[in-house]
Amino acid sequence: MAVDNNPTDITGKKIFFLHPTALVQNQIAAELIQRELEVYIVRDHLKLRRILKKYPTSIVFASIDNYMPEKDWDTWIQGILKDPPTANIAFCILASENNGILAHKYVDMIKVKCGYVVIKPDIKKAIIQILENLKAVDAWGRRKYIRVTSDNEALTTINLPYNNDFIKGFIKDISVAGLSCFFPDDPTIEKNSLISNIQVKLQSILLKVEGIVFGSRMDGLTKIYVIIFTQRTDPEVRVKIRKFIQANLQTKMDADLK
Repeated sequence: MAVDNNPTDITGKKIFFLHPTALVQNQIAAELIQRELEVYIVRDHLKLRRILKKYPTSIVFASIDNYMPEKDWDTWIQGILKDPPTANIAFCILASENNGILAHKYVDMIKVKCGYVVIKPDIKKAIIQILENLKAVDAWGRRKYIRVTSDNEALTTINLPYNNDFIKGFIKDISVAGLSCFFPDDPTIEKNSLISNIQVKLQSILLKVEGIVFGSRMDGLTKIYVIIFTQRTDPEVRVKIRKFIQANLQTKMDADLK
């Protein structure tokens, strides 16, 4: 049996929403972000085609009611699927109304992998269908949580209760499960320490969490602490962390698309 060394088996697949309507972006894309999927919004199909060659196992949600005439959408989608470097891209067609002719064309003739999904009038039903389609193409891979690196960002910090005061540190990476961080003045925290009232600042967002010190490691001369959030962490905090992660990844992708 051949061994599949595709890294997306572990990390999951990138999901691009191309020319989404406000409804698609604010409800469908937002829901997928909260499901620990790596989601991006793109409004330039020419630049997206270039970037898909870099990420050839991606999934593209095409809002065909928006931006381009039907024939131009057909040309663009088929051009990607016929080009060997991007032939494995999985498309999901998003349409505002049920159209059997269009559905037949995209699903049976063009053979998009993630189906034809009607958004109106039942957006909740559409989201369920989309999640089922994403599961079928293994969109999550073996990754459980999306993590973003932020160790070069001065506004991504942690304040830890220490000796009746707070000690400031810097976050290296973060997910909804926890974070890694370092402190200019090492507080020498013991493994398995339970710490309440941790202040996490993600640029303009200030959050309070509770965490357990999972351990530490040395990165050169710097000690890196790994803190796992407890189940008592407010669920709304996790929502805000996911939004921060998506915004951070989107900024990096936007730079890549230029």
